[in-house]
Amino acid sequence: MATIASASDLIAAVTEYLARDQDTTLIARIPTFIQLFEAKMNRDLFVRQMEQRATTTVDTTSSEPEFISLPTDFQSMRRIRLSSVDNKPHLDFKSGTQLDEYRTSSGSPAGQPLFFTIMGSEIELAPTPDANYTIEMVYRQNIPALASNTTNWLLTAAPDLYLYGTLLETAPYLKEDERIQTWALGLKTALDSLNTANITAAFNASPLTMRPSGVTP
Repeated sequence: MATIASASDLIAAVTEYLARDQDTTLIARIPTFIQLFEAKMNRDLFVRQMEQRATTTVDTTSSEPEFISLPTDFQSMRRIRLSSVDNKPHLDFKSGTQLDEYRTSSGSPAGQPLFFTIMGSEIELAPTPDANYTIEMVYRQNIPALASNTTNWLLTAAPDLYLYGTLLETAPYLKEDERIQTWALGLKTALDSLNTANITAAFNASPLTMRPSGVTP
């Protein structure tokens, strides 16, 4: 089997593993199986490559400067801070109801933002910004879909994960229940390996050491 380095390589590999190279209907559906696998990984995969940093600037000339659009690949927020302010203070999260209560109790004067909430595809800040602050956010992003990208970081880092994950999605369609266990085992092995590599990278390959509370090294 050739190297899996692109979406087309992945489709070819899935076709080869299924031994269905003459089944044009199945081959045409493989991108859908890839999409289903990616949706599952967006919910279940938590690795450092999914952490993304982005900056944007508040526009006080806007009619609603307290609202900022989220990145299109946004999934969940890790942190948000005012990078244009000394010491780059973090904003605290409040629910939409809590933010409304804060505005009511404070009289809603404009000022340096202290809080944020997520509403649909936007960030809402409070107090309403009184200047064009630069906002820095670190968020968990969706995996760049192979439907619109030739390749992505996950396919580069773990082509076996993509392969077995896509194969697993084909099993119900093909009514090949006997293959589910095989593909699921391959997926689990690849996923465990990726998670282990992620932990090792996060801790710089150093073993974790447990120390009693109050004891200095």
